[in-house]
Amino acid sequence: MNAPKFISSPQNALIRQVMLLQEKSRERKKQGLFGLEGRRELALALKADYELESVMYDPGIISKEDTLALLKESSNQPELIEVSHGVYKKLAYRDSTEGLIAVLKTKTHTLEGLALKDENALVLVAESPEKPGNIGALLRTADAANVDAVLIANPKGDLYNPNVIRSSIGCVFTSCIGIGSTAEIITFLKEHRIQIYCAALSASKEYTQTDFTKASAIVVGTESTGLSQEWLEASTQNIIIPMEGEIDSMNVSVSAAILIFEAKRQRSA
Repeated sequence: MNAPKFISSPQNALIRQVMLLQEKSRERKKQGLFGLEGRRELALALKADYELESVMYDPGIISKEDTLALLKESSNQPELIEVSHGVYKKLAYRDSTEGLIAVLKTKTHTLEGLALKDENALVLVAESPEKPGNIGALLRTADAANVDAVLIANPKGDLYNPNVIRSSIGCVFTSCIGIGSTAEIITFLKEHRIQIYCAALSASKEYTQTDFTKASAIVVGTESTGLSQEWLEASTQNIIIPMEGEIDSMNVSVSAAILIFEAKRQRSA
């Protein structure tokens, strides 16, 4: 590889483009690109066959040799750019520094392109998730449980928001993700003969008394409004986690983890 380009000005056009990608969902969608920070996250993205556009590194934090070693798994040869520490600090999204910023192409995550490997699939569905921290936590749960797919219905947020990538610790790249409307996802589940279990307060059965051993989708909504009527009407069975305190709900990612791992427990029994 030739000697990398060197950028020392925060006003450089490429640096300004990366800043826009980090700050604006509109720019990410328009350009089909997103920014990524961190060595582990980059390794996971490359393992998932994401295509790299460019990689910027601060030689005071990570050497060119270590950067090139990370890029061995890349399916293409991205532009390698050395940046000054001042430029890197302008781009870095985290408090901790790893010296590496990359620009990658987004994926579409259509339901049409989603293939379930297991006929007895276990799927996590989230309707209208908005907070990046919750989306990231849901993806971490999905990775930990090795679910077959994560389906996001009517998303309010952006999957490639830097806060989603950061809070998911890169699990946005390890999960099989499909995005669509509630109606589209319900149709997808029915076409694949997947039972729909909605976390809801009404007409519900305790989750430990529910059989998740067949192809199952566990569906969670927002903490403020819960699931839409469309999901409740499509539900095979509403399920509930009994609350013994003063409140009647938990954080959506915590609820999802409890339900998913109960399903995993039943399947391994």
